[in-house]
Amino acid sequence: MFDLGFTCGIIGLPNVGKSTIFNALTSARAEASNYPFCTVNPNLGIVKVPDERLKKIAEIINPPKTTPTTLEFLDIAGLVKGASHGEGLGNQFLGHIRNVDVIAHVVRCFDNPDIAHVENSIDQKRDIEVVNTELILADLDTLDKRVTKAEKLIRTGDKKAAYTPLEIYKKTKEALNRGEPARVFKGTDDEVLGELNLLTFKPVFYVSNVDEKELQCGRYTESVREVAESENTEMVVICGDIESEIAQLDEEDRGVFLSEMGIEQTGLERLIKIGYDLLDLITFYTTVGSELRAWTIPRGTNAKRAAGKIHSDMEKGFIKAEIIAYRDFLESGSLALAKEKGLVRLEGKEYPVKDGDIIHFRFNP
Repeated sequence: MFDLGFTCGIIGLPNVGKSTIFNALTSARAEASNYPFCTVNPNLGIVKVPDERLKKIAEIINPPKTTPTTLEFLDIAGLVKGASHGEGLGNQFLGHIRNVDVIAHVVRCFDNPDIAHVENSIDQKRDIEVVNTELILADLDTLDKRVTKAEKLIRTGDKKAAYTPLEIYKKTKEALNRGEPARVFKGTDDEVLGELNLLTFKPVFYVSNVDEKELQCGRYTESVREVAESENTEMVVICGDIESEIAQLDEEDRGVFLSEMGIEQTGLERLIKIGYDLLDLITFYTTVGSELRAWTIPRGTNAKRAAGKIHSDMEKGFIKAEIIAYRDFLESGSLALAKEKGLVRLEGKEYPVKDGDIIHFRFNP
Protein backbone atom coordinates (compact mmCIF):
# COMPACT_ATOMS: atom_id res chain seq x y z
CA MET A 1 0.00 0.00 0.00
CA PHE A 2 1.49 3.31 -1.13
CA ASP A 3 0.91 6.81 0.20
CA LEU A 4 -0.86 8.97 -2.41
CA GLY A 5 0.70 12.38 -2.87
CA PHE A 6 -1.95 13.95 -5.10
CA THR A 7 -4.12 13.36 -8.17
CA CYS A 8 -3.30 15.30 -11.34
CA GLY A 9 -5.95 15.63 -14.04
CA ILE A 10 -4.70 15.99 -17.63
CA ILE A 11 -7.05 18.14 -19.71
CA GLY A 12 -7.07 19.96 -23.03
CA LEU A 13 -8.75 20.00 -26.43
CA PRO A 14 -8.99 16.72 -28.37
CA ASN A 15 -5.88 15.67 -30.33
CA VAL A 16 -3.41 17.81 -28.37
CA GLY A 17 -1.42 14.76 -27.20
CA LYS A 18 -2.90 14.26 -23.74
CA SER A 19 -3.01 10.47 -23.96
CA THR A 20 0.49 10.31 -25.47
CA ILE A 21 1.84 12.31 -22.53
CA PHE A 22 -0.22 10.25 -20.07
CA ASN A 23 1.23 7.03 -21.51
CA ALA A 24 4.77 8.39 -21.31
CA LEU A 25 4.38 9.59 -17.72
CA THR A 26 2.72 6.45 -16.43
CA SER A 27 4.06 3.84 -18.88
CA ALA A 28 0.39 2.93 -19.31
CA ARG A 29 -1.22 2.05 -22.61
CA ALA A 30 -4.15 4.40 -23.00
CA GLU A 31 -5.55 4.52 -26.51
CA ALA A 32 -4.15 7.48 -28.43
CA SER A 33 -5.76 7.95 -31.84
CA ASN A 34 -6.36 10.67 -34.40
CA TYR A 35 -10.01 11.44 -33.69
CA PRO A 36 -11.87 13.42 -31.02
CA PHE A 37 -13.20 11.72 -27.88
CA CYS A 38 -10.83 8.78 -28.18
CA THR A 39 -10.63 8.93 -24.38
CA VAL A 40 -14.26 8.59 -23.28
CA ASN A 41 -13.66 7.16 -19.82
CA PRO A 42 -10.75 8.70 -17.91
CA ASN A 43 -7.58 6.62 -17.83
CA LEU A 44 -5.98 6.32 -14.41
CA GLY A 45 -2.25 5.80 -13.93
CA ILE A 46 -0.45 5.52 -10.60
CA VAL A 47 3.28 6.25 -10.59
CA LYS A 48 5.98 6.11 -7.94
CA VAL A 49 7.43 9.52 -7.16
CA PRO A 50 11.16 9.65 -7.99
CA ASP A 51 12.87 10.61 -4.73
CA GLU A 52 16.62 11.06 -4.54
CA ARG A 53 16.51 11.62 -0.77
CA LEU A 54 14.67 8.34 -0.20
CA LYS A 55 17.31 6.58 -2.30
CA LYS A 56 20.19 8.09 -0.27
CA ILE A 57 18.56 7.23 3.07
CA ALA A 58 18.09 3.66 1.83
CA GLU A 59 21.78 3.46 0.85
CA ILE A 60 22.74 4.31 4.43
CA ILE A 61 20.32 2.12 6.42
CA ASN A 62 19.84 -0.61 3.80
CA PRO A 63 16.24 -1.50 4.76
CA PRO A 64 14.61 -4.76 3.55
CA LYS A 65 11.79 -2.67 2.07
CA THR A 66 11.65 0.86 0.66
CA THR A 67 8.30 2.42 -0.22
CA PRO A 68 8.07 5.73 -2.10
CA THR A 69 5.01 7.96 -2.18
CA THR A 70 2.88 7.88 -5.34
CA LEU A 71 0.67 10.12 -7.39
CA GLU A 72 -2.24 9.56 -9.75
CA PHE A 73 -2.59 10.88 -13.27
CA LEU A 74 -6.10 11.05 -14.69
CA ASP A 75 -6.28 11.35 -18.48
CA ILE A 76 -9.58 13.17 -19.08
CA ALA A 77 -11.29 13.28 -22.48
CA GLY A 78 -10.80 16.35 -24.64
CA LEU A 79 -13.03 19.35 -23.98
CA VAL A 80 -14.68 21.25 -26.82
CA LYS A 81 -16.85 24.35 -27.18
CA GLY A 82 -20.18 23.67 -25.51
CA ALA A 83 -18.80 21.10 -23.06
CA SER A 84 -20.41 22.97 -20.16
CA HIS A 85 -23.78 22.43 -21.90
CA GLY A 86 -23.16 18.76 -22.59
CA GLU A 87 -21.47 18.93 -26.00
CA GLY A 88 -19.13 16.02 -26.67
CA LEU A 89 -20.12 14.25 -23.45
CA GLY A 90 -18.95 17.48 -21.80
CA ASN A 91 -20.87 17.24 -18.53
CA GLN A 92 -19.38 13.81 -17.89
CA PHE A 93 -15.86 15.02 -18.66
CA LEU A 94 -16.19 18.13 -16.48
CA GLY A 95 -17.38 15.91 -13.64
CA HIS A 96 -14.15 13.93 -13.82
CA ILE A 97 -12.14 17.14 -13.32
CA ARG A 98 -13.87 17.74 -9.97
CA ASN A 99 -12.12 14.67 -8.55
CA VAL A 100 -8.53 15.90 -9.05
CA ASP A 101 -6.24 18.02 -6.84
CA VAL A 102 -4.33 19.83 -9.58
CA ILE A 103 -4.87 20.27 -13.33
CA ALA A 104 -2.28 19.88 -16.09
CA HIS A 105 -3.69 21.75 -19.10
CA VAL A 106 -2.03 20.32 -22.22
CA VAL A 107 -1.71 22.72 -25.16
CA ARG A 108 -0.83 21.64 -28.70
CA CYS A 109 2.44 23.29 -29.73
CA PHE A 110 3.26 21.19 -32.79
CA ASP A 111 2.13 21.43 -36.40
CA ASN A 112 1.32 18.04 -37.94
CA PRO A 113 -1.10 17.88 -40.91
CA ASP A 114 -1.62 14.16 -40.22
CA ILE A 115 -3.20 14.89 -36.83
CA ALA A 116 -6.50 16.73 -37.07
CA HIS A 117 -7.13 19.86 -34.99
CA VAL A 118 -10.71 20.41 -33.84
CA GLU A 119 -10.40 24.13 -34.68
CA ASN A 120 -8.60 23.39 -38.00
CA SER A 121 -5.61 25.60 -37.12
CA ILE A 122 -2.85 26.01 -34.53
CA ASP A 123 -3.48 28.86 -32.08
CA GLN A 124 -2.38 28.25 -28.50
CA LYS A 125 -4.07 31.23 -26.85
CA ARG A 126 -7.38 30.47 -28.57
CA ASP A 127 -7.17 26.79 -27.58
CA ILE A 128 -6.48 27.70 -23.95
CA GLU A 129 -9.40 30.15 -23.97
CA VAL A 130 -11.79 27.51 -25.34
CA VAL A 131 -11.03 25.13 -22.48
CA ASN A 132 -10.93 27.81 -19.78
CA THR A 133 -14.24 29.27 -20.98
CA GLU A 134 -15.97 25.91 -20.58
CA LEU A 135 -14.60 25.56 -17.04
CA ILE A 136 -15.80 29.08 -16.22
CA LEU A 137 -19.28 28.44 -17.66
CA ALA A 138 -19.59 25.25 -15.59
CA ASP A 139 -18.61 27.20 -12.46
CA LEU A 140 -21.11 29.97 -13.24
CA ASP A 141 -23.84 27.36 -13.38
CA THR A 142 -22.74 26.06 -9.96
CA LEU A 143 -22.68 29.57 -8.51
CA ASP A 144 -26.10 30.47 -9.94
CA LYS A 145 -27.60 27.56 -8.03
CA ARG A 146 -25.82 28.52 -4.81
CA VAL A 147 -26.86 32.18 -5.12
CA THR A 148 -30.48 31.13 -5.54
CA LYS A 149 -30.24 28.88 -2.49
CA ALA A 150 -28.55 31.55 -0.34
CA GLU A 151 -31.10 34.21 -1.30
CA LYS A 152 -33.90 31.83 -0.37
CA LEU A 153 -32.28 31.25 3.03
CA ILE A 154 -32.07 34.99 3.61
CA ARG A 155 -35.77 35.40 2.81
CA THR A 156 -37.02 32.46 4.81
CA GLY A 157 -34.30 31.11 7.07
CA ASP A 158 -30.94 31.77 8.71
CA LYS A 159 -29.94 35.19 7.37
CA LYS A 160 -26.66 35.34 9.29
CA ALA A 161 -25.46 32.04 7.81
CA ALA A 162 -26.34 33.03 4.26
CA TYR A 163 -25.11 36.63 3.90
CA THR A 164 -21.35 35.98 3.97
CA PRO A 165 -21.25 33.17 1.39
CA LEU A 166 -23.73 35.07 -0.81
CA GLU A 167 -21.35 38.03 -1.04
CA ILE A 168 -18.47 35.69 -1.90
CA TYR A 169 -20.60 33.91 -4.52
CA LYS A 170 -21.50 37.22 -6.16
CA LYS A 171 -17.90 38.50 -6.09
CA THR A 172 -16.71 35.25 -7.67
CA LYS A 173 -19.41 35.41 -10.35
CA GLU A 174 -18.28 38.92 -11.28
CA ALA A 175 -14.71 37.69 -11.69
CA LEU A 176 -15.79 34.68 -13.76
CA ASN A 177 -17.87 36.93 -16.03
CA ARG A 178 -14.70 38.95 -16.61
CA GLY A 179 -12.95 35.75 -17.63
CA GLU A 180 -10.98 35.42 -14.38
CA PRO A 181 -10.78 31.99 -12.71
CA ALA A 182 -12.00 31.55 -9.12
CA ARG A 183 -8.44 30.81 -7.98
CA VAL A 184 -7.64 34.55 -8.19
CA PHE A 185 -9.25 34.68 -4.74
CA LYS A 186 -6.93 31.99 -3.37
CA GLY A 187 -6.06 32.74 0.23
CA THR A 188 -9.03 34.97 1.04
CA ASP A 189 -12.18 32.90 0.58
CA ASP A 190 -10.68 29.41 0.45
CA GLU A 191 -13.11 27.78 2.86
CA VAL A 192 -16.29 28.95 1.10
CA LEU A 193 -15.02 28.43 -2.44
CA GLY A 194 -13.40 25.11 -1.51
CA GLU A 195 -16.78 23.74 -0.44
CA LEU A 196 -18.16 24.47 -3.92
CA ASN A 197 -15.40 22.41 -5.59
CA LEU A 198 -15.26 24.90 -8.45
CA LEU A 199 -13.26 23.78 -11.48
CA THR A 200 -11.48 27.12 -11.85
CA PHE A 201 -10.54 27.14 -8.16
CA LYS A 202 -8.23 24.16 -8.63
CA PRO A 203 -4.51 24.87 -9.17
CA VAL A 204 -3.60 24.73 -12.87
CA PHE A 205 -0.36 24.63 -14.80
CA TYR A 206 0.20 24.46 -18.54
CA VAL A 207 1.99 21.74 -20.51
CA SER A 208 3.25 22.74 -23.94
CA ASN A 209 3.30 19.52 -25.96
CA VAL A 210 5.93 19.98 -28.67
CA ASP A 211 7.65 17.93 -31.35
CA GLU A 212 11.46 17.67 -31.53
CA LYS A 213 11.71 20.59 -33.95
CA GLU A 214 9.65 22.89 -31.71
CA LEU A 215 11.71 21.76 -28.70
CA GLN A 216 14.67 23.61 -30.22
CA CYS A 217 13.02 26.78 -31.56
CA GLY A 218 10.24 27.54 -29.05
CA ARG A 219 8.08 29.10 -31.75
CA TYR A 220 4.74 28.10 -30.23
CA THR A 221 5.56 27.76 -26.55
CA GLU A 222 6.11 31.47 -25.88
CA SER A 223 2.40 32.25 -26.21
CA VAL A 224 1.60 29.54 -23.64
CA ARG A 225 4.25 30.97 -21.31
CA GLU A 226 2.60 34.40 -21.60
CA VAL A 227 -0.75 32.95 -20.53
CA ALA A 228 0.84 31.07 -17.63
CA GLU A 229 2.63 34.22 -16.42
CA SER A 230 -0.58 36.27 -16.66
CA GLU A 231 -2.25 33.69 -14.38
CA ASN A 232 0.75 33.54 -12.04
CA THR A 233 1.25 29.83 -12.64
CA GLU A 234 3.79 27.50 -14.26
CA MET A 235 4.39 26.24 -17.79
CA VAL A 236 6.44 23.17 -18.66
CA VAL A 237 7.57 22.11 -22.14
CA ILE A 238 7.28 18.39 -22.88
CA CYS A 239 7.84 16.45 -26.07
CA GLY A 240 5.39 13.56 -25.79
CA ASP A 241 7.29 11.47 -28.34
CA ILE A 242 10.63 11.87 -26.54
CA GLU A 243 9.03 11.14 -23.16
CA SER A 244 7.60 7.95 -24.68
CA GLU A 245 11.13 6.89 -25.63
CA ILE A 246 12.46 7.75 -22.16
CA ALA A 247 9.75 5.66 -20.51
CA GLN A 248 11.00 2.54 -22.28
CA LEU A 249 14.60 2.87 -21.01
CA ASP A 250 16.10 1.50 -17.81
CA GLU A 251 17.49 3.99 -15.27
CA GLU A 252 21.10 3.93 -16.49
CA ASP A 253 20.24 4.33 -20.18
CA ARG A 254 17.69 7.00 -19.28
CA GLY A 255 20.43 9.20 -17.79
CA VAL A 256 22.59 8.86 -20.91
CA PHE A 257 19.63 9.64 -23.19
CA LEU A 258 18.67 12.74 -21.20
CA SER A 259 22.25 13.98 -21.29
CA GLU A 260 22.47 13.49 -25.07
CA MET A 261 19.18 15.37 -25.54
CA GLY A 262 20.28 18.19 -23.24
CA ILE A 263 17.37 17.53 -20.86
CA GLU A 264 18.06 17.82 -17.12
CA GLN A 265 14.91 16.08 -15.86
CA THR A 266 12.20 13.85 -17.30
CA GLY A 267 8.76 15.30 -17.89
CA LEU A 268 7.46 13.24 -14.99
CA GLU A 269 10.00 14.76 -12.58
CA ARG A 270 9.17 18.29 -13.71
CA LEU A 271 5.41 17.77 -13.45
CA ILE A 272 5.76 16.28 -9.96
CA LYS A 273 7.80 19.26 -8.75
CA ILE A 274 5.25 21.73 -10.12
CA GLY A 275 2.39 19.77 -8.55
CA TYR A 276 4.08 19.71 -5.15
CA ASP A 277 4.84 23.44 -5.39
CA LEU A 278 1.31 24.44 -6.44
CA LEU A 279 -0.29 22.32 -3.72
CA ASP A 280 2.43 23.31 -1.20
CA LEU A 281 3.22 19.72 -0.28
CA ILE A 282 6.26 18.29 1.48
CA THR A 283 7.69 14.83 2.12
CA PHE A 284 8.78 13.23 5.38
CA TYR A 285 10.22 9.77 6.04
CA THR A 286 9.73 7.00 8.58
CA THR A 287 11.52 3.77 9.40
CA VAL A 288 9.08 1.37 11.01
CA GLY A 289 10.17 -2.25 11.43
CA SER A 290 11.82 -3.31 8.19
CA GLU A 291 10.33 -0.55 6.02
CA LEU A 292 11.69 2.84 5.00
CA ARG A 293 8.80 4.90 3.70
CA ALA A 294 8.04 8.34 2.22
CA TRP A 295 4.89 10.29 3.10
CA THR A 296 3.34 13.41 1.55
CA ILE A 297 1.59 16.08 3.63
CA PRO A 298 0.65 19.77 3.24
CA ARG A 299 3.34 22.18 4.42
CA GLY A 300 2.63 23.34 7.96
CA THR A 301 1.11 20.03 9.11
CA ASN A 302 1.92 19.46 12.77
CA ALA A 303 3.56 16.30 14.13
CA LYS A 304 0.36 14.88 15.56
CA ARG A 305 -1.53 15.21 12.27
CA ALA A 306 1.46 13.78 10.39
CA ALA A 307 1.33 10.73 12.66
CA GLY A 308 -2.31 10.33 11.67
CA LYS A 309 -1.23 10.11 8.05
CA ILE A 310 0.38 6.79 8.96
CA HIS A 311 -2.37 5.48 11.25
CA SER A 312 -5.22 7.03 13.23
CA ASP A 313 -4.05 5.20 16.38
CA MET A 314 -0.70 6.99 16.16
CA GLU A 315 -2.46 10.36 16.11
CA LYS A 316 -4.81 9.48 18.98
CA GLY A 317 -2.03 8.12 21.20
CA PHE A 318 0.65 10.63 20.13
CA ILE A 319 3.32 11.30 22.79
CA LYS A 320 6.38 12.77 21.05
CA ALA A 321 8.10 12.84 17.67
CA GLU A 322 11.78 11.88 17.47
CA ILE A 323 13.14 13.90 14.54
CA ILE A 324 16.32 14.32 12.55
CA ALA A 325 16.64 16.55 9.51
CA TYR A 326 17.57 14.79 6.26
CA ARG A 327 20.76 16.81 5.79
CA ASP A 328 21.93 16.10 9.35
CA PHE A 329 21.28 12.38 8.89
CA LEU A 330 23.17 12.34 5.59
CA GLU A 331 26.19 14.12 7.07
CA SER A 332 26.20 11.88 10.19
CA GLY A 333 26.09 8.67 8.19
CA SER A 334 23.91 6.82 10.71
CA LEU A 335 21.20 7.39 13.27
CA ALA A 336 23.53 6.32 16.10
CA LEU A 337 26.16 8.92 15.16
CA ALA A 338 23.48 11.57 14.73
CA LYS A 339 22.28 10.88 18.27
CA GLU A 340 25.86 11.15 19.59
CA LYS A 341 26.13 14.58 17.96
CA GLY A 342 22.84 15.70 19.49
CA LEU A 343 21.15 16.07 16.10
CA VAL A 344 18.12 13.96 17.02
CA ARG A 345 15.53 15.93 18.96
CA LEU A 346 12.13 15.35 20.56
CA GLU A 347 9.25 17.54 19.44
CA GLY A 348 5.66 17.88 20.66
CA LYS A 349 2.39 17.60 18.82
CA GLU A 350 2.39 21.19 17.52
CA TYR A 351 5.80 20.92 15.82
CA PRO A 352 5.39 21.84 12.11
CA VAL A 353 6.94 18.98 10.16
CA LYS A 354 9.68 20.14 7.78
CA ASP A 355 10.38 18.87 4.29
CA GLY A 356 12.85 15.98 4.54
CA ASP A 357 12.35 15.25 8.24
CA ILE A 358 13.01 11.65 9.26
CA ILE A 359 10.59 10.88 12.08
CA HIS A 360 10.00 8.18 14.65
CA PHE A 361 6.64 8.68 16.38
CA ARG A 362 6.24 7.71 20.02
CA PHE A 363 2.63 6.88 20.89
CA ASN A 364 0.40 4.87 23.19
CA PRO A 365 -1.12 2.07 21.11
